[in-house]
Amino acid sequence: MFIERLLRIVGAIFFGYIGLRMGQFLAESDSGLIAVVLWSAPPVFSVIMGFLIAPYIFMKPLQRFQEWMNQVRLMQLLLGIVGLVAGLVVAAILMPALYSLPGFGGLLAPFLVSIVLGTLGVATVVAREEELVLFFSRYIPNFASKNGHSAVAGQVLVDTSAIIDGRIADICQTGFVQSGFVVPRFVLDELRHIADSAESLRRARGRRGLEILNRLQREAAVQVDIIDADFEDTYDVDTKLIRLARKLGCPLLTTDFNLGRIAEVEQVRVLNVHQLANAVKTIVLPGEEMAVRIVQEGKEIGQGVGFLDDGTMVVVEGGRRHLDNQLDVVVTRVLQTAAGRMIFAQPRS
Repeated sequence: MFIERLLRIVGAIFFGYIGLRMGQFLAESDSGLIAVVLWSAPPVFSVIMGFLIAPYIFMKPLQRFQEWMNQVRLMQLLLGIVGLVAGLVVAAILMPALYSLPGFGGLLAPFLVSIVLGTLGVATVVAREEELVLFFSRYIPNFASKNGHSAVAGQVLVDTSAIIDGRIADICQTGFVQSGFVVPRFVLDELRHIADSAESLRRARGRRGLEILNRLQREAAVQVDIIDADFEDTYDVDTKLIRLARKLGCPLLTTDFNLGRIAEVEQVRVLNVHQLANAVKTIVLPGEEMAVRIVQEGKEIGQGVGFLDDGTMVVVEGGRRHLDNQLDVVVTRVLQTAAGRMIFAQPRS
């Protein structure tokens, strides 16, 4: 309401001024009562028209501008202003020489040079954003995270599901992960809501997620940054994560299959913990022998099912009669599915 009233006032002043100039122009050729009417009628009409239509003219461009500004990082905005000022300062230094140009060139050249140098200044400074952020991060603690920016090249944005999964902490302790993690404030809020849920299982998952996050901050060798970046125009956490990953230019770590697919459609790089677990599982070739304990019946008649130490399912033909026993088997084929790797085998004897 405040912006709408402000736009109405500004529109009334703007259109009123145009009407005033128009009335003065029309009244120059007449005198008497007609001149008074011609001089006063256009400003009054213009003020009323500006007060009524100004919000409809300016509100939509203003909303578009606000949406665009929400997508711009604070560091980019500040660097853009610095580059623009630097370009205009250089243009101001050249103004005396430009005004001395003969004819129409003396009027047009200062305007064009100001636009060109201002644009070049913005483009030059914003293009060095990563280097400037890394430079200031050496001297100002948490400088990058406070500005909603990845502090280290290759830093990873973490999803709620990856935190609750817990394997991320074990992976970090192995030392294979060198880059840091970024956890948005809205992910912490989602974890808190899950931990406060009335459902016992959901509450346990939320509390586990908070414990894993605390463990990452205490024990992990990588840096964990909590940033306040948010998108108030949406309440969906998955949408916020995808938009934030695009804004920061960093990959998204998750165990949510659907979120990963949507992120890939949005041209966001996805790191899935399940895919990593499948990639590091033991490679088994047909013809190899192994020992497996049959723990349950299979779907087909006579089948038995066992599991390797890494969780890989082994389906043994004719293994049902060896239920709850250790059995030596020979691998017949290996099947890779979306859920993971499955091994089919038969008893060695």
